[in-house]
Amino acid sequence: MPPAPPVPPPAPDLLEFDADFSGPELDFDQWLPYYLPQWSSRERTRARYDVGDGVLRLRVDADQPAWAPEFDGTTQVSNLQTAVRSGPVGSDVGQHPFRDGLVVREAQADRRRYTPHFGRIEATVAIDGIDEHAMAALWMIGLEEEPTQSAEICVFEVFGRDIRPDGSALVGIGVHPFRDPSISDEFERVPFAGDVREPHRYAVDWRPDEVVFSIDGVVAKRVAQSPQYPMQLMLDVFAFPPAPPAAAAYPESFAVYAVRGYRLG
Repeated sequence: MPPAPPVPPPAPDLLEFDADFSGPELDFDQWLPYYLPQWSSRERTRARYDVGDGVLRLRVDADQPAWAPEFDGTTQVSNLQTAVRSGPVGSDVGQHPFRDGLVVREAQADRRRYTPHFGRIEATVAIDGIDEHAMAALWMIGLEEEPTQSAEICVFEVFGRDIRPDGSALVGIGVHPFRDPSISDEFERVPFAGDVREPHRYAVDWRPDEVVFSIDGVVAKRVAQSPQYPMQLMLDVFAFPPAPPAAAAYPESFAVYAVRGYRLG
C-alpha cells in the first residue's frame, strides 16, 4: 500500500484562532479554564497550568480534587475549553452529557470564545509528563443547542499506558456520535512511530463531507462523515488515580506549543 499523501497546509490568511502562548498569562479571550462546570462547578473544575516561554503546561496535581465525584468517581482533570452553556440548576440541559442521570449543579451563561463550523484545527504538543494513570487529549464537542448536536471529533488522545519506552505510541483519533443519530462511532488507536514526548502537530481537516486526521501533515485516518454544526475545543489532561498501594506520578502534565484554527479555503 502506498504511503498516505500529505495534507496541504492551510493559507495563513485563513487563520482565525491562534493560541501560541507567547504572553505571560493564559488568554481568557480564547479559553475558559474549567471542565464541563455545569455538571460540577467552576471552582471544583478549575484547570491548573503554567505559561512561560511560549509553552502552556497543563497539569493535574496530587492535591487536585476529583472534578465530579458524584458522576465520575476519582477522575481528576485540567481542561481548557472554548465555550460553555447550560440550562438552570437541576435540569439536564448541558454540553457533553457523558452519562445518564446528569443534572446541572452550577448554571453556566452562554459564553463562546471559539466555535468553528468546519475548518482545520491543529495542536502542536509534547506528551512528555504522563504515566500509565493519565491521558492527554484535544477533542471537539457540539454546542448542543439541540440535544442531537452532540458528536465528538477527537483530534488526538494518548494514554500514558500506550506510550512505549522509545516514545512511540497508540494515538486515538476519530468520531463519536453520543446523541447524534447522523454519526456512527468510528474511532481507533493508530500506531505512531515518532516519539510523542517530543513536539508533533496533530490536526483535523473538518469538511462538510468528511474529517481527515493527520500527524505532522501525514494522513492517519479519513472518516466519511461529518458533524454539521458548530463545535468547541476541549484541551485537557486527565488523571485516573489507582487504588493503593499503587500511586500515580504527579504532576501529570503535557506541553502545548500552539493551538490554531483555520477557516475552510
